[in-house]
Amino acid sequence: MSYDFREKTILVTGGAGGIGSAMCRRFASGGARCIVVDIHVDRARQVADALPGTGHAGMACDLLDRAAQERLFDRVAAEFGHLDVLVNNVGMTSSERFDVRSVESIELEIDLNLISPLVTTRLAIPLLRASRDPRVVTTVSLGGIFPLGETPIYTASKFGLRGAMLSIALDLRNKGIVAGSVLPSATDTRMLRQEAVDGGNSMQFQDPPQQPADVVAAAVRLLDRPRLEVYPRPSESRLVRLAMLAPNLLPRLFPLFRGKGERGMARYLEDLRRRGLARQVEGRWELVEEA
Repeated sequence: MSYDFREKTILVTGGAGGIGSAMCRRFASGGARCIVVDIHVDRARQVADALPGTGHAGMACDLLDRAAQERLFDRVAAEFGHLDVLVNNVGMTSSERFDVRSVESIELEIDLNLISPLVTTRLAIPLLRASRDPRVVTTVSLGGIFPLGETPIYTASKFGLRGAMLSIALDLRNKGIVAGSVLPSATDTRMLRQEAVDGGNSMQFQDPPQQPADVVAAAVRLLDRPRLEVYPRPSESRLVRLAMLAPNLLPRLFPLFRGKGERGMARYLEDLRRRGLARQVEGRWELVEEA
């Protein structure tokens, strides 16, 4: 059965980003009312205003601020009365290496990637229970299965988020709320572009990055046929899960793939240059801000 988006109320965190905005466009095109949540209110409203259909809203929320999260759901309750789908999509990463980055930056990344989706999900429960078919969809990452040596805090947050969402899904399924996660690999978004120009995790570039539309299609499959996890690129998921059967071999495996990843990242940077999204200044890569 295909999920019926008509008249559904769907809230997407990180809704003004590459994946979040693509999700909102897909959901709205099916007839859903989208609540676009982002820390940048202007961007959230811009995405909401451009969506097909009516009834959408762009709302600002700092998901690291508990009081702001509570105000967000108070507003959703007042304006919409319920939620049919909560999409936990917000996330960040940093290319700073673990041995030199600040403790504050470590705490920030863990708080945003791991703690905020858990708090958001908990606060959304009353609104979800007011729906006849409540769902929770969470964007995790293949980094929640496979350790990314250059970005250990991102890996830690996604390992934790994957485990938490599996547990929450098992707990909520007998309480009428269906939850599942999407685990994408590297996706061509501003976050990945920033990571590439900063010299980030080359292991992500074994293959060309997928597009936000691929992640959206996986999320729709999750709504069409509920399950605990879906993967936009199933072949990649099988490979990383196989590798994790023998984690002690990872120090031997990483050098075999690092060269290919570095070449893939170089090709990606050149592709960004051709698309006018990145440039080199005095030998250093930097992003070109989109108009």
